[in-house]
Amino acid sequence: MKHVIAVLVENKPGVLARVSTMFARRGFNIHSLTVGPTEDPTMSRMTVVVDGPEMEQIVKQLYKLVHTVKVTEFEPGTAIEREIMLVRVNASPKLRGEILDAARVCDAKAVDVGVTTITFEVTGPPDRLADFLQLMSTYGVTSLAKSGRIALARDQKTAKSQSKSA
Repeated sequence: MKHVIAVLVENKPGVLARVSTMFARRGFNIHSLTVGPTEDPTMSRMTVVVDGPEMEQIVKQLYKLVHTVKVTEFEPGTAIEREIMLVRVNASPKLRGEILDAARVCDAKAVDVGVTTITFEVTGPPDRLADFLQLMSTYGVTSLAKSGRIALARDQKTAKSQSKSA
């Protein structure tokens, strides 16, 4: 089972190495790992997608690392998850219109057109990227580059009721 874990860390040298080593020492396979700045320039957010059973022990171990500020394991459906993919597809002149129409259905953007290929950019939830890749595989995928997953908790949809005191 894949788990999505967000780790807020201090923006210090060596933090990425310590976190990835911690997973490796415990025998977990990291499916994707992304790191980027947050709204606070002294902090970075790591999003780790990992295969494995229960993550409770991993979360506890992450908190023990020196520069860890907060760890959140997202339950399915509780986070907004996105990836970006660049995919180059064989595209003979007679099939270009068909390929571009198929890409439009998946909100893919043609970012480069060559003599025999078209390169698309697709951004969205991981399942949308998988669907697009499956659709394009019938034409022949020649190159593929995919980012790691990023995730943020979904925002509260309703305001908490506040009682007014008389």
